[in-house]
Amino acid sequence: MLLPDHLPNQTTPSLLFFDDFSSGQLDRSKWNVRITGSVVNNEQQAYVDSDETVYITGMQDADGKENHVLVLHPRYQPQFKTADGQCFDFISGRIDTREKFHFTYGSASARMKLPVGAGLWPAFWLMGNGRWPETGEIDVMEYVGEPDWIGCAVHGPGYSGEAGLANKLFFQNGTDATAWHTYTVDWAPDQIIFRVDGLVMYRATCPMINFFGPWVFDNDKFLILNVALGGIYPFKTNGVQAPYYGLPEETMTKIKHNQAKVMVDWVCVHAI
Repeated sequence: MLLPDHLPNQTTPSLLFFDDFSSGQLDRSKWNVRITGSVVNNEQQAYVDSDETVYITGMQDADGKENHVLVLHPRYQPQFKTADGQCFDFISGRIDTREKFHFTYGSASARMKLPVGAGLWPAFWLMGNGRWPETGEIDVMEYVGEPDWIGCAVHGPGYSGEAGLANKLFFQNGTDATAWHTYTVDWAPDQIIFRVDGLVMYRATCPMINFFGPWVFDNDKFLILNVALGGIYPFKTNGVQAPYYGLPEETMTKIKHNQAKVMVDWVCVHAI
């Protein structure tokens, strides 16, 4: 598998954050690996801190050189018990930069490759510090396993959860979400613009958001990458209730056979 040979400009003064996972290990000075506490959206996974679910692997770039990528890898582990006594049949990975890197306004991007599988729910998103949704959420990329489209959204007071302001991009020209794509949000004081490979897929302006509730995007936010399984968003797309809510048997089989990996080539944030 070949990766394009370009990377974000790492020398520009506007660069606030960059990680291409080139050390071969997750840089814990930049990232936290989260462990499940409370579970939201009726998701079916427990997040664990394990090299089974969050790890760096080597691949070749377009010149045949070794390139490292982050892998978030859901696993089937029936009757897995969390430290607080919850029981799950799946484990997965979630990392974030909370208390390590935050920013207010900027352009955040991640280059990612997603798997096929109805009910897989990987995301690249930003959250504010404090109570949700009062401090805002920006979903740069959300995906529920249907490779012809991806989604984006903003959430805040009066427009959270299923009432969030959202949009979809349907891929064209023979590509889909299983190819490498760069997912970007350009976050400014008066608007939030979402892009895929530079193409604008949605713009949420301050007046648009204020129509539904207060603009809560003038505060620090941190980066999150995760892979959820099943839950409300996949369910409202695929309607599957069994064997797991939002997660059909076919996808469960993919997870059992370790075929549900999400790969991340790099993550960066620039000031705008």
